[in-house]
Amino acid sequence: MSKLNIHQLTEAFSKLGEYLTHPDDELTEMISSERQYNAWFTIGNVTRAIKAIGHTLTEDNLREWLSKYKYDEKATAKKVGLILAGNIPMVGFSDVLCVLASGNFALIKASSQDSRLIAFVLQKLAAIQAAFANRFSFVDRLEGFDAVIATGSNNTSRYFEYYFGKVPHIIRKNRNSVAVLTGDETESQLYQLGHDIFDYFGLGCRNVSKLLVPRDYDFTFFFESIQPFQTIADHHKYCNNYDYNKSIYLVNGEKHLDNGFLLVKEDAHWVSPLAVLYYAYYDDIASTEKIINDEADHIQCVVSGLPLKVSSQVVSFGQSQHPGLFDYADDIDTMEFLSRL
Repeated sequence: MSKLNIHQLTEAFSKLGEYLTHPDDELTEMISSERQYNAWFTIGNVTRAIKAIGHTLTEDNLREWLSKYKYDEKATAKKVGLILAGNIPMVGFSDVLCVLASGNFALIKASSQDSRLIAFVLQKLAAIQAAFANRFSFVDRLEGFDAVIATGSNNTSRYFEYYFGKVPHIIRKNRNSVAVLTGDETESQLYQLGHDIFDYFGLGCRNVSKLLVPRDYDFTFFFESIQPFQTIADHHKYCNNYDYNKSIYLVNGEKHLDNGFLLVKEDAHWVSPLAVLYYAYYDDIASTEKIINDEADHIQCVVSGLPLKVSSQVVSFGQSQHPGLFDYADDIDTMEFLSRL
């Protein structure tokens, strides 16, 4: 199998991006039907995920991205096993894209929670550029691989290390994101922060699960600014989580704030339950930066309007769920990893 050149890759992926940005009837039907297989995959969330990917796959973005890496058209393609997550729609597409863009073969073990969308999109890619038809396969069990990229929980990561530790690998664990507020944010900024918290029901690793706020912070304006997201409680699974966590806090007498669709609680942990947002106070920005850097292994990205000096990726309000091609999960350069195989 000969490799595609950079021009062919850019052309094929950008055409796919255009297709995802402007879905035809077939893709629209696929988007509409996903909620029958996964109740979290609402039409709005699937559309959001599809279009977010589409907007990144432009010719300019792709040319800049691909130009940063060594690409040997004559190198033998490696078989890269991919264990994909399924917490939000198409969450594993970035890994698949990297494997294909690096000229390798993708052995894909999709999540049962998100297997149909990614297969459909890859079939469309193969229709755009026939060479990709022989560059991926979906499997129930990984075998015959040269490298592995696996995404899972902190528990499954131990099994991944055991089974795949002898080959080149990237193994990802649980992470969540955090927002650093000053109390001077505008209503628009806090509304955009609502997207960072509530998009995909808060199930993604790039969703904000904790706020870091100054000691005199008043949550009243925050609650007023995110009020437009109240319809999230109309979703039965989200509402069940909200009701359950609320009952636990009430029974245990745990202090918390409640606006009718989100519970806000002071807590030292980074990962909050669904429908709950943790917060912690800070004394100054320097100490906050140190906390974030010390906990970098637990943080996917940081949302703030401040120019923070931290190792984690910092994004503007409302941008946590819009990663670019260079915004690799866990800050591990997937393309650089693949180029070294």
